[in-house]
Amino acid sequence: MQNFSNQSQLKIAMLFVVSTLLLVSACTAKSKLEPLAGYGINPVLPAPNKELVPTVNIAPAIGWSNNEKPTAGQGLRVNVFANQLQHPRWLYALPNGDVLVAETNSPAKPKGRFSVSAWVAAKVMKKAGAGVPSADRIILLRDSNNDGEADKRTTFLEGLHSPFGMALIGETLYVANADAILAFPYHEGDEVISSVGTKLIDLPSGINHHWTKNILPSEDGTKLYVTVGSNSNVAEKGFDIEVDRAAIWQVDVKTGAHQLYATGLRNPNGMAWEPTTKTLWTVVNERDELGQDLVPDYLTSVKEGGFYGWPYSYYGQHVDQRVSPQQPSLVAKAIVPDYALGAHTASLGLAYSSDNALPSHLQNGMIVSQHGSWNRKPLSGYKVIFIPFVNGMATGQPINVLTGFVNQTGQANGRPVGVVIDKQGALLVADDVGDTIWRVIRK
Repeated sequence: MQNFSNQSQLKIAMLFVVSTLLLVSACTAKSKLEPLAGYGINPVLPAPNKELVPTVNIAPAIGWSNNEKPTAGQGLRVNVFANQLQHPRWLYALPNGDVLVAETNSPAKPKGRFSVSAWVAAKVMKKAGAGVPSADRIILLRDSNNDGEADKRTTFLEGLHSPFGMALIGETLYVANADAILAFPYHEGDEVISSVGTKLIDLPSGINHHWTKNILPSEDGTKLYVTVGSNSNVAEKGFDIEVDRAAIWQVDVKTGAHQLYATGLRNPNGMAWEPTTKTLWTVVNERDELGQDLVPDYLTSVKEGGFYGWPYSYYGQHVDQRVSPQQPSLVAKAIVPDYALGAHTASLGLAYSSDNALPSHLQNGMIVSQHGSWNRKPLSGYKVIFIPFVNGMATGQPINVLTGFVNQTGQANGRPVGVVIDKQGALLVADDVGDTIWRVIRK
């Protein structure tokens, strides 16, 4: 039991947990995934509905039984690339065809007092499959036979601290821990790295409301772009803990010097370059507690020096009245995102698809993994989708790539996170509930 300050607080906590469990149990046979609420290039946003007690409705994590797998979209087939992993979150494809998997989770919470809301959130996340300790390592997978299944597995790097993003520049592999970017020497074909690494730069850490740090190199290899999520929902814990957060950093790989490339991005995760315009794109998890259909997560191009609203406004100039003091001058500059991905879908992974082994209708666009909602009824997300691009811009309706992560009784067999195109042109999807890497290719 947590150390609550008084009996009244304890009673509130118990009532909150009971209501949480009732809501979770309600998402059984009657619960269905709903089409995305608020999506596309011109989403219709409802009026905000400030929630005193947020909706709690999550698909309890159970994993996959023998021979079960997600449902592949039109013209696709899916198979197990590797399984029996430990909470695989993020993927990176090396030039020689090896695949790196970050087996990771949030850093351990410090002992001591926790708020009622934090305690309840921890209980909910445990049901979602996010309560396992972080393995703090990177696994290397190799498909020696080129048959679409990894036949070799080694512990490539260990002793890390909630690792997430990975990037190879020349013969240096960069790994983004929750608190720093480390550089390791790498030579093609290495199966194990024993070096402790060299720190390039510290990253904001501590409370770790959003702990995942992703990295993407510039085309010339001189810079790294780094996602740093906020430490709160809407700065309700004060602005001091948000310094240099809710942003994408630009880091010089030689000196470690950094600048804020774009700000006002509550929790950016996946990043990718759009090849025709050479523009950086990202997916962003937006804020909660404004209703089940607000605020949509989004996919957007990232403008250098751009401000995207958090915490003062959302989806452009929609002011969030909960934030005080407000900043009207900043709100006036807030950039409207390019493409809405649905409310509370937890869109995380991002990869550009072109010239690969997927069907023609899945070429020239962004592949987005949606980890799935915890505070919406019906559920949203829990799938991998494709967003078509025309002339370097997102357009049209999303196309399902992988679905079926939630079974008919409302339980989650899996939840998709990292996505990457492998050397053979197949799509790999990390499933951190199913502890599996799925491989998707045309029939």
